Formats: sequence, C-alpha cells, structure tokens
Amino acid sequence: MTAEPKMIIITPAFEDAEAFSQLLAALAEAFSNAVFVIAVDDGSIRKPLMMSAFEESGVAGEIIKLRRNVGHQQAIAVGLAHATERHKDDHRVVIMDSDGEDMPASIPDLLRLLDDPETDAVVAQRKARVETIRFKVFYQIYKLIFRILTGKSINFGNFMALKPHAVKRLAAMQEVNLHVPGALIASRLRIGASPQDRGGRYAGKSKMNFVSLVLHGFKGLMVFAENVFVRVGIACALMATLSVFGGIAAISLKIMGFSTPGWFSIALGILLLIFMQTAAFALITFMVAGIIRSKSAAPQNAHHALIDEIIRSKGV
Repeated sequence: MTAEPKMIIITPAFEDAEAFSQLLAALAEAFSNAVFVIAVDDGSIRKPLMMSAFEESGVAGEIIKLRRNVGHQQAIAVGLAHATERHKDDHRVVIMDSDGEDMPASIPDLLRLLDDPETDAVVAQRKARVETIRFKVFYQIYKLIFRILTGKSINFGNFMALKPHAVKRLAAMQEVNLHVPGALIASRLRIGASPQDRGGRYAGKSKMNFVSLVLHGFKGLMVFAENVFVRVGIACALMATLSVFGGIAAISLKIMGFSTPGWFSIALGILLLIFMQTAAFALITFMVAGIIRSKSAAPQNAHHALIDEIIRSKGV
C-alpha cells in the first residue's frame, strides 16, 4: 500500500459482485487510500468477488473466501477475527453491508461520534425504512417481543463503527456468529447512535426473504437465551402458582356446595393440567438456562476452518 490506512471496512457479500464493485468505487471517491477493505465472500458460486474490483477502484484490501455459505452474521464474525489477527491495534473498524443500503457518505458521521472518549462503538439508526407493510409490522412486533423477553432495546443493524478494543471484544464473543447487533448490546460496550438515511441498492435484489428475516430475528433472541429462558421460566412458574390457587378455590367452592354438577371435576382437571405443563416447562427452561451459563467459549481461531483462501491486493 502506498499509505497506511486510517480505518478498516469489513463487509460481507453473497452473490453480489456488481454491488461490491460499486461500493469500492464509492469508498475510493470518499476516502481514497485512507481505507482498507476486508471483503468476506460468503461462499458465492455464481457471482464471486473478484480482485479486479480492487484494481479498478484503487482501494487496497483483501477478499476472504469462505468454504461455504454461513450467513451474513458469521461472515462478519470471520472478518472481525481476521482483522484482530492481521492488522494493527490502532485501526478503527467499520462494519457495513456491500449492497449500497449502508452508505459510505454516512461513515464520517459515525467516526465523528466515535471520537468521544466515553463511546466504544457507534451504530447507524435508520431515520426511515422503505419497506413493505408486512415487514414494518413484523419489525415493530419483533422489537416489542425482543424488549419483553430480553429487557433490551434493539433499533439498529450491522452498520457500525468500532474502536480497536471494541473490535477485540466482539471478535472474542461467540454470540457475534449469531447476531452482530445483539452481540454488541451483550458486550456491555458504550454505544453511541447516529440517525442515518438508508441508501438504495447498487444492483440486484436482496437475498433476504421474509423467512430469513424471521430466522435472523430469532437468532437475536438466542444471544440473550439465558435472559429469555429465565423470564419464560418465571412466567411459567407464576402460571403454575395461579393454577394451584385456582385449584384451592375450586375445592373450597365444592366443599361449600356452590359448584354445579360436573363443574368441579372439569375445572380441577383443567387447572391440574395447566399446573403440570407450566411447572414442567419452567423446570426445563431453568435447566437450559443453567446449561447456557456454563457453556464454554468458542475455541480460539475457530474461524480458520471456514476460510478457503485469502486473496490480497497488490502491495498488501
């Protein structure tokens, strides 16, 4: 490289070579040689990322080709782990998608807020979403469910800027393989937010369908699986307790002669069934929560098994 880059861009791509080329052109126009791009090719077959895109744009970087498709979140995790190994500790890192919806023009705003010594990471919050009604409704419901089950709020995606120590912390968290925003929340890093408009896609169509979005949402909950299981377990325990009180009330009414024929047996049977099911589910959830708490961390350098090859631009 002709000059030491000031920041590193980590971007995953799957069958999106055309959009990636336009991203590099936009980064070159905005930052010239002040940026180094780590592109993670998530097992593309039809339209794999090519080094010619780097050569045409003049941007320095490398392509990490994965052995198989692992999804955007795990591809980002591989990029983070690689960045901590390969590059200096004084680089700030920006994570962004390669399709154009995360705009390079927004990066300076993120970095400006990142200069605050009390901030470890800055995320881009969407001002407005140009999505279908179904997606908007699902997203609002998901945020509500997420808050109820985890006690946390989530209103951002993968587009974020990180200080070097924040990169190291995220790279060491196995949760980042499931859901990058969720892992950032769980990391206890100090997070700043910058409202940003969403850009249009450079080319092609999104590979993320509704089913994929639902699965992505569930993975976000899995990051806080312990919190979710404990809250669900407590709710089940409360239901079981209420069914016991309901059973006592039914027996009392039977003894005092206020119940109609057949009512007592039906009511007691339903309450007993509720008690057995909720008590069993509460026990299972508490056991699973204990297993999650005692699980060991992911093996160091586990991402190496996913990497097929790394291709670097000239001079790197």
